[in-house]
Amino acid sequence: MNLNKYKLLAGDASFRKFYRSTENSIIVYSKKNKYVNLLVYDAINSCFNKNGINAPKLKRENYGKNYIEIEDLGNISILKLLKKNTNKNKIYFDVIKILKLLQKIQTRYLITFKKNKYKIPQYSKIKLIKESELFLNWYLPKVIKKTKIRNAKKEIKTDFNNLFKKLKLNKKVIVHRDFHVSNMMYHKKKIFLIDSQDVVYGNIAYDLASLIDDVRLKTSKELKDRIFKRFVKLNGSIDENKLKNDFAILSVLRNLKIIGIFTRLAVRDKKRKYLKMIPYAWEMIEQRMSNNYLFNDLELSLKKYVSKKERIKKWK
Repeated sequence: MNLNKYKLLAGDASFRKFYRSTENSIIVYSKKNKYVNLLVYDAINSCFNKNGINAPKLKRENYGKNYIEIEDLGNISILKLLKKNTNKNKIYFDVIKILKLLQKIQTRYLITFKKNKYKIPQYSKIKLIKESELFLNWYLPKVIKKTKIRNAKKEIKTDFNNLFKKLKLNKKVIVHRDFHVSNMMYHKKKIFLIDSQDVVYGNIAYDLASLIDDVRLKTSKELKDRIFKRFVKLNGSIDENKLKNDFAILSVLRNLKIIGIFTRLAVRDKKRKYLKMIPYAWEMIEQRMSNNYLFNDLELSLKKYVSKKERIKKWK
């Protein structure tokens, strides 16, 4: 297939490329790690559709040539909708309903269009800790002196490990891992969930933290609190105090991870557009840590190694 004749669309942080065809479809091309980016991606979309969650449907596949075609959902993301719409409550409350449906899914095994069996993995503490190290391995070396790196990594990693030990909710649910409004499209008056290939089973607070403390869209504390309360209302049996505990921990660690990912995208992949979001990520981290004894050690370590000036720096 000659992809040059199609319009290349703005992509995500994965190795996929998206092209708009003339047949109301999007060509998803991925030569690197195509098993996850094409096969698993479609299998999860199919699972979502079967469970009442709108996701892109497969139209055609040519796995041998590294691409699939999915339905075209247009150009209106929920992020764009929120920036224009004053009734943010309704939009976010509709999104919370989708999150509730997502967390009701109990499927563990999926069948791909190549008839492979795929087991949705666990979001284990080992995996969470490994992800948190993206902050240590990519961001820290860019902002502190080489002589301090070794001690900084050791101290902050210890703080990370101690925080993971303080998670309280044991129930495992489907976790999208990037459940934020940039990964939702508005099409035919419905919300569609996209970019779902990294789904795992994990903590019920993780996607809620992704949604509420989303680095891509600044929202007020009042709106954040309303979304949280709406989630609690729809999950009447959940222990709210444990949820608040895990939400805070996962929000902080997730946004530190994101800072690491954004730095890696800039350094390794030359995708620098994400750097401008780092100061807001720091702002949310500081807000969640403020006056919360859970973060006493981590807050001290971060203050020791990453100055306020560095955190608010406008990357170019």
